[in-house]
Amino acid sequence: MAQSSCRDRLEEALARIADPNGEGVRACLSVYAQAARDAADAADARAARGVSLGPLDGVVVSIKDLFDVAGEVTRAGSKILAEEGAQASADAVIVRRLRAAGAVIVAKTNMTEFAFSGIGANPHFGTPGNPRDRKRVPGGSSAGAPVSVADGMCDIAIGTDTGGSVRVPAALCGLVGFKPSRQRIPTTGAFPLSKTLDSIGPIARGVADCAKADAVMAGEEFVPPEPVALAGLRFGIAEGLPLDRLDATVTAAFAAAVARLEAAGVRVSRERLTLLDEMVAINSRGGVLAPEACVVHRDRLKRRAADIDPNVRARIERGCAVAPADYAEMMRERTALLRAMDARLGELDALVMPTTAIVAPTIAEVADSNIFAACNAAVLRNTTIGNFFDLCAISLPLPAAAGALPAGLMLAVRNGHDSHLLRIAVALEKSFLA
Repeated sequence: MAQSSCRDRLEEALARIADPNGEGVRACLSVYAQAARDAADAADARAARGVSLGPLDGVVVSIKDLFDVAGEVTRAGSKILAEEGAQASADAVIVRRLRAAGAVIVAKTNMTEFAFSGIGANPHFGTPGNPRDRKRVPGGSSAGAPVSVADGMCDIAIGTDTGGSVRVPAALCGLVGFKPSRQRIPTTGAFPLSKTLDSIGPIARGVADCAKADAVMAGEEFVPPEPVALAGLRFGIAEGLPLDRLDATVTAAFAAAVARLEAAGVRVSRERLTLLDEMVAINSRGGVLAPEACVVHRDRLKRRAADIDPNVRARIERGCAVAPADYAEMMRERTALLRAMDARLGELDALVMPTTAIVAPTIAEVADSNIFAACNAAVLRNTTIGNFFDLCAISLPLPAAAGALPAGLMLAVRNGHDSHLLRIAVALEKSFLA
């Protein structure tokens, strides 16, 4: 967006949302035109007085459709929730914090139903087209979020990330997506998927904007991340599963990135992490996410199963098939693995891998449920590692050959080391990823 008054930038955003030839109708399910204009005018009035509420004052922001807004139905991309009409009694915590910081909330963005897939398709409200190729999916579950940023409908989009739902769409759309440490940002007022894994994070064009949004949502004072010196940093490439069956575009982009890391003086090592095999074993028995999703949706599944996206319904049903004793055992095993991974990553500044194994599939391709399942597994496989092991992680867009679809570079670090990760990301962005 052009640097001008907040009101002017907002009007540009609203025009793009309303453009009948654009993706606004599919990307934005609720548009807060008048409230946003009021907030933009207030931001401009503060700016004229030399007053600022912080780094997001006057910044145009979209929020995912699963965040509560007082007096509104929280749809979470669901036809059922939209029809049943239960209204939120209060704003979600992050919505309150964004408003208090002067952010101009322009819209609620479309998403996979109940946030339960990485593809971004929604049969109820439409699937927003990927900004790099409108015939392709944007990634999910925060599907409308990257489209709203890339298409100039906002400056920053706020999504959630339970298995990769911020990082996957960022990678598939050529943007930055940041998943903070899970406990960092309160999820109160966000429609749940997994009580253990849900986290909240931003998507933006650059790392600095992600850092600003993260600080505001975490209730912290914003300190601009200063880039670290890349030379001498220790990056571990996760071998095995994270590098398995990469498509040609991702393979080429990742190899080029590793070469540039090494040229910048980063100490790159190849790491065989047996902990990933143990994660796969737990997930093959049902995992943590699906049984917890069943708890959220079990009653809804009994009442209105036919009205749930079949791809989402199948995943919930698998979660409901996990016995409580098996879930409890998997949780105990996971706790031990978290401690082991935290110790293992103490030897590295970051774990590095492609964000997704494939580029964005076409909307037509994933209409086939079998292809959908395969593509969903391919886009979520690597990002899920960050959620399972309770890490913080970021996806950065990788330079690509002319005409190539976007791919992402994911860096993951130990829980609680968010500021260090952002400093590394800024350094990479400035040095060679831009």
